Amino acid sequence: MEVICFEDRAFYAMVDKLEAYIDSKKPQQPNADKWISGEEAMRMLRISSKTTLQKFRDEGKIRYSQPEKKIILYDADSIRDFIEDFTYETF
Repeated sequence: MEVICFEDRAFYAMVDKLEAYIDSKKPQQPNADKWISGEEAMRMLRISSKTTLQKFRDEGKIRYSQPEKKIILYDADSIRDFIEDFTYETF
């Protein structure tokens, strides 16, 4: 077995380069997931009830669009912001 040693700076520089490489390989689709379906919104919020999703919508906690009577789309950024509102810092 061979052990390879790095200085801290070299290790973190390599990690940064690897992250940049991975990010460059991701498909670039701006606003591709701006509006998501109810099922995707429930998955992001980790809820299983459509009633809870409707409650969040009715209380104005998440943004939505209703282009047709039975089609409701949710703003993914709004859902991320809603989740971030309940993020607590560690001690």
